[in-house]
Amino acid sequence: MPERPLWSPSPDRIAAANLTRFMQEVGAQQGMSFDGYDALYDWSISQPEAFWRAIWDFCGVIGDGPGAVALADGDKMPGAQFFPEAQINFAENLLRRRDESDAMVFWAEDKVKRRMSWRELYDQVSRLQQALAAEGVGPGDRVAGYMPNMPETVIAMLATTSLGAIWSSCSPDFGIQGVLDRFGQIEPKVLFCPDGYFYNGKTIQTLGRTAEFLADLPSVKKTVVAPLIDADPAAYPAGAVGWADFIAPFEAKEVAYTRQPFNRPLYIMYSSGTTGKPKCIVHGVGGTLLQHLKEHQLQSDVKPGDRVFYFTTCGWMMWNWLVSGLASEATLLLYDGSPFAPGPEVLFDFAQAEDMTLFGTSAKYIDALNKAGFDAKAGYDLPKLRAMASTGSPLVPEGFDYVYQHIKDDLCLSSIAGGTDIVSCFMLGNPIGPVWRGEIQKRGLGMAVEVWDDEGRPVVGEKGELVCVKPFPSMPIAFWNDPDGARYRAAYFERYPGIWHHGDYVELTEHGGVIVYGRSDATLNPGGVRIGTAEIYRQVEQLDEVEESLVIGQDWQGDVRVVLFVRLRPGVSLDEELEGRIKQQVKSGCTPRHVPARVVQVGDIPRTKSGKIVELAVRDTVHGRPIKNKEALANPEALDLYRDLPQLQQ
Repeated sequence: MPERPLWSPSPDRIAAANLTRFMQEVGAQQGMSFDGYDALYDWSISQPEAFWRAIWDFCGVIGDGPGAVALADGDKMPGAQFFPEAQINFAENLLRRRDESDAMVFWAEDKVKRRMSWRELYDQVSRLQQALAAEGVGPGDRVAGYMPNMPETVIAMLATTSLGAIWSSCSPDFGIQGVLDRFGQIEPKVLFCPDGYFYNGKTIQTLGRTAEFLADLPSVKKTVVAPLIDADPAAYPAGAVGWADFIAPFEAKEVAYTRQPFNRPLYIMYSSGTTGKPKCIVHGVGGTLLQHLKEHQLQSDVKPGDRVFYFTTCGWMMWNWLVSGLASEATLLLYDGSPFAPGPEVLFDFAQAEDMTLFGTSAKYIDALNKAGFDAKAGYDLPKLRAMASTGSPLVPEGFDYVYQHIKDDLCLSSIAGGTDIVSCFMLGNPIGPVWRGEIQKRGLGMAVEVWDDEGRPVVGEKGELVCVKPFPSMPIAFWNDPDGARYRAAYFERYPGIWHHGDYVELTEHGGVIVYGRSDATLNPGGVRIGTAEIYRQVEQLDEVEESLVIGQDWQGDVRVVLFVRLRPGVSLDEELEGRIKQQVKSGCTPRHVPARVVQVGDIPRTKSGKIVELAVRDTVHGRPIKNKEALANPEALDLYRDLPQLQQ
């Protein structure tokens, strides 16, 4: 463990932080003093009603409420309800401004660059709201987006939720069955789609695919096409209407917001679906808003006028997280396409041109920059950039080193972790505290996170299961088509009744931080010893020859053996010398038990649409078990590389 942190905030930065002001204001109201983050955290989980009411007030939630009751049935999980007397509208809380400053700036690789003011955003939402209402969209109806990460997607979500309807989205790289597996379950009334998109310098046509899946989505009564690649309208699906024509009959006016109970549905999101049809996870209006306000303003120090970016598609929960930045009066920086098109500099061009203040990305992106030898410090001046966030997979210690050595010294690097299940984070940043190498800074305020051993006992400094022992606002309110809640309870509460079991294998550190070792269902068990997959990835991917890796446990002779698959740099082949160095790297960096019994070179690593590698699907393929839903993968053909490998038969 390093003796000194990689970064600590200056006294001026601490004094100016939203979190500092929150502690001062709440301390004065409560007649107490908080001497730092840990004291505030302890209070937030011991007094959840007071804490979440303070978040409501500090962040200026707009609505009828909060009401006299902040938490009903607070000892039940699931079952607890936050602010049951409150009525709010999600879009109303995001459309706080109507001036001429930037609300959104959009780049589609280097092909399209646009910006939209708060006034233009408000007026577009107004017109689209009226158009949707004319189609009969109202509270409880579903509206779906098969969309790139472009301004029209945000507008469509805001117009939908302003009416009290439910928004659901996936990205336009999903295949036909992948779309039907998702939208077919929720039966949307209106579908938004693009005429195509750009990726890795290429123009991708999507209208033909859209027409095909619409034939099996009879619930869709209107399809609206948002132009991006300027395709010929003659190619639009039958009955579809262009965006401009759809809103043309309506003039902008005051948006009429439909306020609803705090715990009514807002979003339907989807599990990865690699073991069958994806679960449809329903998130509530108030819980999503309150959690995102807390995470943005207190844990990411987002302020009015900040310029917030996250590299994400509309099929990943980080899109939902990003767009909530409007509620903190931040400008959204939207990017769609490859983060390496035309080259690794493109997102830094965006950051510099638009004075980015929060740069959100994935651990895999940071690792790819490192492997490419990209040095942002050498070519970019980023004076406004205060924070960098990383998620999707654990950020290894060497990733922390890379950021501070090659991106920026004075930066709060916030590795964050949570998931689609909670549309938010269990662990994330602390802008008034230090960053320690390889650690997520803190558990989130109001999130009673513990690490439990195999006997269900809380531990510190040992690896174990991530659990949350008290309710929090962004728990799903339900699964769609799960009337008795059986699937919902089985997903999170089966192992520890009444306790949220998240499925991450983690450790609480002496600094109060968290280290994530991977998904617990992908944890390796050679000789009965639990090993987190991230521990092996960290070591293997330090070798220049290895671009990416994936590790599984293979059932073998009554035990489990560790099998490591490696994707190597172009022109490099796995020989005895390289295999020996890989094994030695794992042995010296971990333990002899971590050393893989087999190392196998493969041409590709299968991953989900949001970029996460799929260890379980590879494990099932190696063992000859069927993969129920390949449509959930970005590159399903990669699984064929893992069938009947002779190296795994000996």
